[in-house]
Amino acid sequence: MMARERRVELPLTILLAVLFVGGWQWAVWFFAIAPIIIPGPIAVAVALRDGILSGELPAHFIVTFGEVMMGFFVGAVLGLAWGVLVGLSPLMERVVYPYIVAFQTVPKVAIAPIIVIWFGYGMTSKVIITATIAFFPVLANTIVGLRAAPRDQVELMIALTASRWQIFRLVRFPQALPYIFVGLDVAIVLAVIGAIVGEFVGAQSGLGYLILQRDFNLDMAGVFAILLILSALGIGLHLLVTRLRRHVVFWMEAGGDLTVGA
Repeated sequence: MMARERRVELPLTILLAVLFVGGWQWAVWFFAIAPIIIPGPIAVAVALRDGILSGELPAHFIVTFGEVMMGFFVGAVLGLAWGVLVGLSPLMERVVYPYIVAFQTVPKVAIAPIIVIWFGYGMTSKVIITATIAFFPVLANTIVGLRAAPRDQVELMIALTASRWQIFRLVRFPQALPYIFVGLDVAIVLAVIGAIVGEFVGAQSGLGYLILQRDFNLDMAGVFAILLILSALGIGLHLLVTRLRRHVVFWMEAGGDLTVGA
């Protein structure tokens, strides 16, 4: 059954894409929708080709990609570190975790202008904004994962006089890895959003900065072309984390019912 589903998965995906693009182009032609409202796929493809050939899109893509990866790395490392501290210490959870949750509830769009004022219009402010968005999913899933270790395994390690470090290394952390990768998967997609939010607030380069420029010039085809690039970037990063998870957590399946922080 699974082998049969995998054989039809790719053709169905391609068919759905063809139907969507074809229906989109037909709707633009049939209803005579103005390009300033919704451009057709052909216009978007032309804008994408011209942007790539001119070098404008690749140059701004490199800036945004750097912000996404650095912000994701910083947020993931901090989320993992704080998740381990909070997950293993009830005292830390009672003292620190409420402040972390309170910070997470603050809209990042609201604090983004403050971060830009503090750290300038360069890459630093974008990395910080991206890190704040990527931080919480990793933190929340790390905490849940560390507490998902089977109680009987922990008690067995205690009966064998294992140290807290040995229990963490041999039981809690391996059991938490599927949860952590779910958090990383969510975080790396949110990192793309964080970088664009930062560029919207204030930037001198990047795809978000380019979207604002093309919006101002009423170049909707150019805007859609950039959105297409961002979608491809998010899908690519998601597939990268998924492949890494399959190599690292090869002994267990990360089911879809794992708790995900957002």
